[in-house]
Amino acid sequence: MLAFTFPGQGSQRQGMGRAWVDHPSWEVVGEASAVAGRDLARLLLHADQDELTLTANAQLTTYVLGLVVLDAIERVGIEPTVCAGHSLGEYTALTAAGALGFEDGVRLVVERGEAMHHAAEERPGTMAAVLGAEDDDVEAACQRAEGEVWVANYNAPGQVVIAGTAESVAVAGTIAKELGARRVMPFPVAGAFHTALMGPARARLRKALADAPFSAPEVPVVANVDARAHPGPEEWPGLLSAQLCSPVRWRQSLVMLSELGATQVVEVGPGGVLTALARRTLPDAQALSVASPDDLGVLVETLSGSETWHAYASAHQGEHLYTSERVVVAPAAGVFAPDPGLAAPGPGGLTAAGGSENSGDVEVGVGVLLGRVGDNEVRTPFAGQVVGFMAHAGERVVTGQPLAWLRVSTART
Repeated sequence: MLAFTFPGQGSQRQGMGRAWVDHPSWEVVGEASAVAGRDLARLLLHADQDELTLTANAQLTTYVLGLVVLDAIERVGIEPTVCAGHSLGEYTALTAAGALGFEDGVRLVVERGEAMHHAAEERPGTMAAVLGAEDDDVEAACQRAEGEVWVANYNAPGQVVIAGTAESVAVAGTIAKELGARRVMPFPVAGAFHTALMGPARARLRKALADAPFSAPEVPVVANVDARAHPGPEEWPGLLSAQLCSPVRWRQSLVMLSELGATQVVEVGPGGVLTALARRTLPDAQALSVASPDDLGVLVETLSGSETWHAYASAHQGEHLYTSERVVVAPAAGVFAPDPGLAAPGPGGLTAAGGSENSGDVEVGVGVLLGRVGDNEVRTPFAGQVVGFMAHAGERVVTGQPLAWLRVSTART
C-alpha cells in the first residue's frame, strides 16, 4: 500500500518551481494560471519570501506545485492506493484521488486563500508549535489560559500547534512549559488557522464549496477533521468547511493510513515537513519526499526494491484488455470533459443518454466524439459499446492516458 501525502501552507519556499521549469509537467502551471487569472510561474520562480508567504499566494502556489509533482510521478507510472493532505493539502489529495476536478480545485483554493486572508484581517491571531508535551497537557494549557486559544494541529508525538489571539497564545505557551513542554516556537503568521477565529472564512468558503462538483474518490482520502476515510462525495464539502475551524488531526491521520495498510508514505510537493512527521509517527513505515525531478529517480529506485512495489506491479500486470476490448487515449495533455451525451461513469460502467446506469450498452461508431481534452477532440477509432470512462470529468490527463473503454468485435477493429 502506497500513501501519498500533500503539504499545506508553510511549505512554500522562494524559487521552489525552478527545478521543474524544463520538466514536461511544468505545463500544469500554465493551465492553472489561466484558471486562476494569476501569473503563477512568476510566483513560483521570482516572488520573494514576503510575497510568497501571503496566505492567498502561499496556498495557491503550494497546491499547484503539488499537482506538478503529482503529474510527474504519474508519468512514470506510479499511483497511490490511499491519500491524505495537511490542511490546504487536503485539496491536493482530493484532486489526486479524482474527487475534485483540476479547474474546480484551483478555483476553490483561490477562494479559500482569499477568505482566510480576510478573516485574519478581521480577527487577527497567531500560531505557535509546542514541542515535547503530551496532547492532553497542551489541551489543558489552552483551557487554563482562559482566552481565545485552541489546539490547531496534532502533528506528531510531542508536536502540537496552538492558535488564537496573540495574548492568549502567549499565556497558553507559558502554561504548557510549566506542564513540561520543552519549547514553544511562535509562527510568523497573522491568522489563527483551524480555530473559531476563522469563522468568517468558513461562511464564505461554504458557498463556494456548495457550487463545486465532487465525485467519489477513486482511492481512500483520510480527512483532517476526524482522521477517517470518506467514500461519499456528498461528505467532502462539509468536511472541507469544518476543517477551517477544526484542528488538523494529522498524527491520527497518519495512524489511519497505516491501519489502511500503507507501508510507504510519499510526500508529494514542496518541502519535507510531512516526511519528518511520518517518520516520527510511523517508525515502521518508509517515508520519503518528492519535491524535485531528482527525487523521482529516488522514488522509483526505492519502490522497485520493496515488497510493496512488487505486489503493486504484479497486480497491475494482471490488468489487461481482451482482444475484444480497446481503450481510447488522450490526444494531448489537459482537462478531460466527456461528451454530454455520455455522462461520467459509475463503478463498473457509465450513465449514458438514453441508457440506464452501468448498462454498458451505448453503441458508437468510428469517429464518434467521446469528449474533449482542453481544445482537442477525443474521437473513437473503434466502433462498439462504450463500457465506461477511465478518467473522470474535470481530471487533468496527460498525452496517451486511457480515457474510455470500449468493447468491440474483432471484425470492427
